[in-house]
Amino acid sequence: MTRMTLSAPLVKAWIALIALSLGSALLTVLGLPVKVTGAAILALALAKARVILMRYLGLDQAPSIGRGVTAVLSLFTLTVFGLFLI
Repeated sequence: MTRMTLSAPLVKAWIALIALSLGSALLTVLGLPVKVTGAAILALALAKARVILMRYLGLDQAPSIGRGVTAVLSLFTLTVFGLFLI
């Protein structure tokens, strides 16, 4: 059995996900305008999705697929934000 250290990629990904989640929670209590808060939370959600896909699913081993998935996720996020603004 191997021992996980703080430098292990999955541990770093987990820490990043915790930090991004805390950032999302913090945004809700700052009292910023709704549109700004919505945009920031969507951006953090995109970042979390990228961490999960790249680290946990191993897309960092296939950079071209990772870029494609990131492009699709970015377009989806922009679409959701556009609908949010309506």
